[in-house]
Amino acid sequence: MIRSLWTAATGMQAQQLNIDVISNNLANVNTSGFKYSRASFQDLLYANLRPAGSETAQTGTQIPAGIQLGHGVKAVAVTKEFTQGSAIPTSEDPFNVDLFISGQGFFQIERPDGTIAYTRDGHFTINKDGDIVTADGYGLVGGKSVKQTGDLGVMIESSGVVKRIDSSNLQTQVSQIALANFVNPSGLTAIGNNLFMESVASGTPITGNPDEANGFGSLKQHVVEQSNVNMVSEMVDMIATQRAYEIGTKSIQTADSMLGLVANLKR
Repeated sequence: MIRSLWTAATGMQAQQLNIDVISNNLANVNTSGFKYSRASFQDLLYANLRPAGSETAQTGTQIPAGIQLGHGVKAVAVTKEFTQGSAIPTSEDPFNVDLFISGQGFFQIERPDGTIAYTRDGHFTINKDGDIVTADGYGLVGGKSVKQTGDLGVMIESSGVVKRIDSSNLQTQVSQIALANFVNPSGLTAIGNNLFMESVASGTPITGNPDEANGFGSLKQHVVEQSNVNMVSEMVDMIATQRAYEIGTKSIQTADSMLGLVANLKR
């Protein structure tokens, strides 16, 4: 009987983790470049009360099915799903440098400590030095000095080539934006601010220019990637998780009632 209490408790803990994951997905439904997460679970160790194939004492025949009692569930992973989000057009301003990756790849972002982070959030702007930066002021690798005083605009081609349009309406290539990719993107470590860091699980980054034959996507200017969270799926998962949690509480209540009956047998 005590086994059922602990088994139900593990199920409730698992559903609590699952609702935490779903809540974070829904909270970021409008976060540019956000990738939703999924919790994965495994069953726990089994008590093998009677092994399958063992012989009966009475007849010596083999038992076709044994008796195994599980001890619940455990969380084993919360993985990011890197399916592509919808493309959302932004301003057509000639100095609008919002970017969308159509296909695989990550933008490379230089943090203040010199390390490189990675993101799918292409909501960029130009700072006072003429560099392309994120909303936090972190520089986009390949986006240095794209604007000078008197320029008429900035043009970014699908291949990542950045050109400034000067006061004479002449186009001059000033930089090249390269993308990064990973063998296992789900192994990246999310650090907040729409940024990821490489890890042992993700592998080292593979870099290359957009729109090349090695699997990198192409760039689109004046467009950003929307979150890939599907609100309908998340709401359905939330309802299923809530019901599973309720069933866990019912299991505990039932086990408690049965223990109460046993405790009151001699009365």
